[in-house]
Amino acid sequence: RLQKGFEMDLEPQLSGRVAIVTGASSGLGAHFARLLAEHGAAVAITARRVERIEDLAGRLRADGHRAIALALDVADAASIGPTLDKVQEELGPLGILVNNAGMGGEGMALDVSIEDFDATFAVNVRGTFFAAREAARRMLASGTEGRIINIASIASHTVLPGLSAYCGSKAAVAMLTRSMAREWARSRIAVNALCPGYIETAINDAWWPTDGGQRQLKGFPRRRLMEASDLGTASMMLAGPAASAMTGSVITVDDGQSLPGGG
Repeated sequence: RLQKGFEMDLEPQLSGRVAIVTGASSGLGAHFARLLAEHGAAVAITARRVERIEDLAGRLRADGHRAIALALDVADAASIGPTLDKVQEELGPLGILVNNAGMGGEGMALDVSIEDFDATFAVNVRGTFFAAREAARRMLASGTEGRIINIASIASHTVLPGLSAYCGSKAAVAMLTRSMAREWARSRIAVNALCPGYIETAINDAWWPTDGGQRQLKGFPRRRLMEASDLGTASMMLAGPAASAMTGSVITVDDGQSLPGGG
């Protein structure tokens, strides 16, 4: 049986789809870009650090995938639409957005500066909102059945000490996900959020070897960090035909890190 817009019984499941990943110069974004390509999608890899995404796009093309690299800072909302237009000019109608760009926003509430607070919300909230909106506009214009995956965090529903601005921004992402899902449900655009637990990335890799980082690890039920690969099944489910009846979902994949208790 075929679901309109997808070939459900054929592999790779995203063949013929066009995807864009924001914040894909390293870590989760780069991982999502590779997964999308391996599942058959043509992928636009975007980030501020162009040299890194150009290298990743080159490696994907060498493996036989369609991939391009484009500079994009989602904090510059005016640049998002033209970047998506370029994606469509080079790859075709946009069908999948992985809204991955984000920043940490570290600092106790009494200490975080106005500038750091604003920067966190500019990327994590405003950037997520306008990237999703511009993607949805193009999906609606082309009649494409769309998938928007907002990368939130366990911080959207769990207090992470010393990260009040970050927690607030990710809680906003979770609610934006549900709001946009409601608005676009009848237009065949599914909007869902993925809430990962702690994975070692460039944002946090200096923390884990410290005494505080080691104490935090010991408080996790399984006393370990997750791997980026742990998000593969959930993210590709939300990107593909399995999400045909899913929208407005906020899915936690965290190895039990947000469970109460620990130690």
